[in-house]
Amino acid sequence: MKKLRAGIIGGGFVAQAHVEAVRRLGFVDVAAVSGRNPEKGRIAADKLQIEQSFGDYREMIDKSDLDVIHILTPNSSHFEIAVYAAEQGVNIVCEKPLAMEKAEAVELLAIARKNGIYNAICHNQRYYPMVKQAREMCRAGELGEVRLIHGSYLQDWMFYDTDFNWRLMAENGGTSRTVADIGTHWFDQVQHITGQYITDVYADLSTIIPVRKEARFAYDTYSTVELGPEDYIEREIDTEDQGILLLKFSGGARGVFIASQVCAGRKNHIEWEINGSKKSVQWCGEEPNRMWIGERGAPNLEFIKNPGIMYPEAAKYAQTVQGLGEGYFDTFKSLLSDFYGCVRDSQPMDDAKAQFPTFLTGLMELSIVDAVLESSRKGSWVSVDYPCKGAY
Repeated sequence: MKKLRAGIIGGGFVAQAHVEAVRRLGFVDVAAVSGRNPEKGRIAADKLQIEQSFGDYREMIDKSDLDVIHILTPNSSHFEIAVYAAEQGVNIVCEKPLAMEKAEAVELLAIARKNGIYNAICHNQRYYPMVKQAREMCRAGELGEVRLIHGSYLQDWMFYDTDFNWRLMAENGGTSRTVADIGTHWFDQVQHITGQYITDVYADLSTIIPVRKEARFAYDTYSTVELGPEDYIEREIDTEDQGILLLKFSGGARGVFIASQVCAGRKNHIEWEINGSKKSVQWCGEEPNRMWIGERGAPNLEFIKNPGIMYPEAAKYAQTVQGLGEGYFDTFKSLLSDFYGCVRDSQPMDDAKAQFPTFLTGLMELSIVDAVLESSRKGSWVSVDYPCKGAY
């Protein structure tokens, strides 16, 4: 069987995760990579061991005979690249967010459907095996009626006023930062598990560090390089450092969620708890192969990942035997296995029924973010305005 051909646009950290995951599939070749310019393209090709490199994504798409492209660039370029690829008939995997605003996402979804494009948004964190197990437990009625959904996503990579990244500025990352960047992973997980989508939000967003210091030269955010006052430019920040949200869900559940990028000591602490009329389940991404199960009239349990006793639809995402852990990079492989399998087998592309998160999922998350921003401005409950539903 002829292998599918993939092209990578962008060469940062997440490109490594995508390339490794694609190569593990066995039936896809990573054929080319594109950077912001020819030099960036060559550097990415050397780092990722990809034969062809380009300095412009259009040239790569036009010349490389690709089946799929992976859009792994800053947020502001996602829409433009995806539209070009879709119009050339190339299938798309896009890192979130799908676009900078909802109107762009609506347009892009329509273009993808018109051109018959297989499309995915990279909500990889729903692919942890225990997240899938919680979903199957919920679908089987083990939890009973879902009453309460609560949790957080906490980081500290923006803790100091000298921490700076392109995501901080709305013109590059979008009007929302913390909620849109990390909060949407939490939204996706709990909606995927429960099958309930967020209908209403009450949000309090705050910028803890309103003025930050941007270095006059590029260096990694976590670098230990010592700089003096003369090495910085002060920048006013127009995105939130944290958000505290009350939520209503379509099935009647209520929720509470906290997202913050200024919590000392928290690196990528994503956690949720779902309380039902029969059982509760709790999971934390820092211990992804364990899940707590709580009951009123029986001992509480700790479920350690074991495909032998998991629901079949969850066990297929547990790629190692019991006792062997799986982590972040494995979630990319699982998502891309679902997506590329659909492309390879020419399965019908149905956004509402796809096994993987699609552009429709990306549109729904942008709709939630819009409601969060409006609620924070008004100080009141706001209903989420979905142009279309069905992603969960």
